[in-house]
Amino acid sequence: MVLYLLCNYVYLAALSRDEIAFAVNDRVAVATAHKILGETGTIIMAVLVMISTFGCVNGIVLSGARVFQRMAKDGLFLKQAIPNNKYEVPERSLWLQGIWASLLCLSGQYGDLLDMISFVIVLFYMITVFAVIWLRIKQPQLERPYKIPGYPFVPLTYLIIGATFCILLIMYKPQYTWPGFILIVLGLPVYALIHKRVVPKG
Repeated sequence: MVLYLLCNYVYLAALSRDEIAFAVNDRVAVATAHKILGETGTIIMAVLVMISTFGCVNGIVLSGARVFQRMAKDGLFLKQAIPNNKYEVPERSLWLQGIWASLLCLSGQYGDLLDMISFVIVLFYMITVFAVIWLRIKQPQLERPYKIPGYPFVPLTYLIIGATFCILLIMYKPQYTWPGFILIVLGLPVYALIHKRVVPKG
């Protein structure tokens, strides 16, 4: 958090308001590095972004495939995603994820996809954080080996910031946020149908 705040301080100190607002492709960090160090700064920032991206993608790819596999085991996804290969890796799930990611990459530019996915991800994060508050109210007797410091201020603050972020995306980039929201809504009847089939009544 401190590092994030310091980075933003550098952006504000190095660039004017208009330079931040109208940075090429919204790349404020690149614009800052270029202004401070010239072309060398641009190259350094590109390398740092690549390293950060590789680490992030590695975690997302491996964890995402396990999510598909778990969903398949629960009857909420294609059963072909269940088996592991001889190295105990969910190979089929990784292939399915890779094919879907490739289709998304062909559907638009990175920035457009990022705006759509950011909205959806933050929305689900908010649901997860709200669940913490909901469970505290509805099931106070549950054993909680880990408690959130600063509860309920911390989760409420996150919900307020997340809601503000989503509202701003809807207001200023509706062409990218609405498709993500529509995808979620389309998934609700599918989930309800599958859940009804998998979980018997009574």
